[in-house]
This record gives sequence, C-alpha cells and structure tokens, in this order.
Amino acid sequence: MVPFFGTIACYNFIKYGVEAEKYIIVANPYQKNIQIVSLLAAIIACYLSYYLAVDIWVGIMALVFLTVVYAIPVLPNARNLRSLGGLKIFIVALVWAGTTVILPALGSFVSLSWDIWVEAIQRFLFVLVLLVPFEIRDLKYDSLELKTIPQRFGVRNTKIFGVILVVIFYVVTFLKDDLNVTEVLVKAFLFFGLLILMFSFGKNQGKYFASFRVESIPIAWYIILVLSQ
Repeated sequence: MVPFFGTIACYNFIKYGVEAEKYIIVANPYQKNIQIVSLLAAIIACYLSYYLAVDIWVGIMALVFLTVVYAIPVLPNARNLRSLGGLKIFIVALVWAGTTVILPALGSFVSLSWDIWVEAIQRFLFVLVLLVPFEIRDLKYDSLELKTIPQRFGVRNTKIFGVILVVIFYVVTFLKDDLNVTEVLVKAFLFFGLLILMFSFGKNQGKYFASFRVESIPIAWYIILVLSQ
C-alpha cells in the first residue's frame, strides 16, 4: 500500500506541484483539490512506512531521491532532470521499474535473485517503450531546448528505437532461470502488441491514443496474465 499512496503523492507533485509557487501555494481550486488528495496520500504513505523493513526504506529513499531531482532544479544549467529531454524517459522508467518490481519483492521478503533483476530490466524496457508515443506526441509542444529523443533523431528513428526496445524486452525473457510456458506466451502476446503499437502512430495522434490506448496496455497485460493462470 505504501507504493500505491506514495505514487499518488509523487505523481501529483511532479505533474502539478512544480507549477505552483514554492510547490505549496496554489490559487486554482482544481489544483487545491489535487493538493489535498496528494497530502492525504502522503500522510497515509508515511504512516504505513513506519512498519516497513530497513531495506525497503532504503529502496524507497532512493526512488524518492530520483523523483525529487527529476522535478526540482538541482543542476546549474538545467531547471531539473525533467528538462533534460534525452535523460527524462530513462529516469521515469527506472523509477517505475524500482517501484513495481524491486519494492514489491523487498516487501514480500523475497531475495533479489537473478530472475527479479531480469524482471526489473524488462519492466524498465517496457516503460521506455510506452513512453515513445508520448515523446512523439509532445514533439509539437516541447521546447527545442529540451532536446528530446524525437527532436534529436526524428520520429522515424525514435520509432525504430522503440522497436529495438520491444525486441530486447522479449528476448530478455529467456534469460530467466525459472521460466515457464505461460510467461513465454503472455510476453509473446505483449511483444506482438507492442510491435503493432510502434507501427500504428505518428506525430499526429488521435486525442486519446496515448492517454487511453497506450496507458491501458499495462492493464491489458495484467488481465491476460490473470486469465492465463
């Protein structure tokens, strides 16, 4: 539950807090409601964190640090790590991989075995793939100073980069020591789905392509996994 409430607080802080004066003072009623929800989520996360083991605390602090430097200016020539377009998506993917793989493993008192690290790498690659459509979608809105991957290498090369990530994502599956047919089939289904995704969009996307179709892929993955078991 800590990652759940912590994610709400951190996501809203990054999404809305950095636009507020001193990250606290807001005038917009919409943002005030978000601020209240975020504060409650942060309080609940802090309370539940009291019961966590030390190694989980270390993992959380590392991810919180990445989240903070992602949103708050820490470098002399950049507003924050979020402003470093080429680095941004890798920071996001790293935090998501740590939150959805490493922390649950530590919380379940499971040793960080080889298979756990392989799964973390796959989750990192998976999030990178899902961020590609967002990077291309925002191409017409992003400042040229951001130097995002599509700005540097173009839409076509960015999509090729996404395809390469999809292939690596699936190939890494076979590096696991404890591998079963179900996982191979589920990730094969996901592999083809992600490939289709990479070839089904461009600079001009539909209104809900990224915000609905792309963001629903993790949910579809979960449903397929549950049905397969």
